[in-house]
Amino acid sequence: MIQNKRKKIASLLLSSALMAGILAGCTSKEETTSGGTKSKEKEPEKVTFLIDNQTQLDGINAIIDAFEKKTNIKVEIETRPGGSEGDNIIKTRLATGDMNDLVWNNSGSQLQALNPEQNFVDLSKEPFMENIMDGFKEAVTANGKVFGVPGTPTNAGGWLYNKKVYAELGLTVPKTWDELMANNEKIKQAGKTAVIATYKDTWTSQVIVLADNYNVLAESPNFAADFTANKAKISTTPAALRSFEKLADVNKKGYLNKDFLSTGYDAGLKMLAEGTGVHYPMITFALANLAATSPDKMQDIGFFPQPSDSADKNGLTVWMPAGIFINKNSEHIDAAKKFLEFYVSQEGTDLYTAKIKPTGPVAIKGIKLSGDVYQAVQDMLPYFESGNTAPALEFLSPVKGPNLEQITTQVGSGISSAKEGAKLYDKDVEKQAKQLGLEGW
Repeated sequence: MIQNKRKKIASLLLSSALMAGILAGCTSKEETTSGGTKSKEKEPEKVTFLIDNQTQLDGINAIIDAFEKKTNIKVEIETRPGGSEGDNIIKTRLATGDMNDLVWNNSGSQLQALNPEQNFVDLSKEPFMENIMDGFKEAVTANGKVFGVPGTPTNAGGWLYNKKVYAELGLTVPKTWDELMANNEKIKQAGKTAVIATYKDTWTSQVIVLADNYNVLAESPNFAADFTANKAKISTTPAALRSFEKLADVNKKGYLNKDFLSTGYDAGLKMLAEGTGVHYPMITFALANLAATSPDKMQDIGFFPQPSDSADKNGLTVWMPAGIFINKNSEHIDAAKKFLEFYVSQEGTDLYTAKIKPTGPVAIKGIKLSGDVYQAVQDMLPYFESGNTAPALEFLSPVKGPNLEQITTQVGSGISSAKEGAKLYDKDVEKQAKQLGLEGW
């Protein structure tokens, strides 16, 4: 009897030991919570993000670090080459189903080439999209569906100017083209270069034409759609032809630096900073270059939009940033959406701009930029706040001829008239539109 009891006790002890061992094994991967109970540790969800290797990552990495600390989601960046090689990688991966969860890509016409409706997640109904600027949404929309969020702040096309010289000469910011030309005349009489031209770098010759798109659309609201459908031409649309006329105008009246064909971009920025040149038609990404070479002059540099012929129509042409898109075949769509929501929040923007100083306002409504942004960026803010902005034509139409910078150099140098240049460009875009297979061409 006693022996049987001993066997039973030994058996119970052995069972208890085995159970304790099993439980110990189960709890070895558990964490103790503050209340003393134990909860199973959850592996972080991983979201992959494909970005070109020419993009500055400091601001993006700052957002990722904060996001990972707030969530149980890890964001892993993979870089790809830029240019056509990178474009081909994106197209191949989308075609083979081997695309990352998140994709960094240009907005506008280059996005349309990727068939966004087939390849990317429609974000139209996401609450965080309500605060995205309408102009950016236009640049990432296909068939009424919106596919991306802005990856960086914007840039704008217009006129950088030396505020110190303006104060010395008693000039005010022009609201019309005639007022700008009157300022140019006063600057010329003062012995300074009124309009800096840097046609050694031919791409800079395009800015006066491209920065005029707000004014074109103010006069002809359907121009972008009609231009794409071959229902409107530059040379026969007065508002669009006017852009070429403005380019011709500044040369015809002798407002350019004498050596404009041999002057390059860097030299132009130096002239502006030093005040030997007073106006520089330029896209505002140039502010980063100015800050690197002339940091002590940044408070002297202001910005105004390209004026129209009427003070009632005064607004800003905006270069929209690249976008971030979610792969439609991703297995982590919800996690990717959470990342985008954080990315476009005030906190996300603060993290980004603390690392990379913006050269334009953000394309997100209600976001406050820090008080130490460049003076020129502060000059742009009222146009964003009032909604007086429009995307550059290349974000509204896939039609952009490859020879525009050569044509604008000819017009800006007086070799071709405005009308001749506009006709040349109409021919230039025709070949490209046919290659794209656009209807109406």
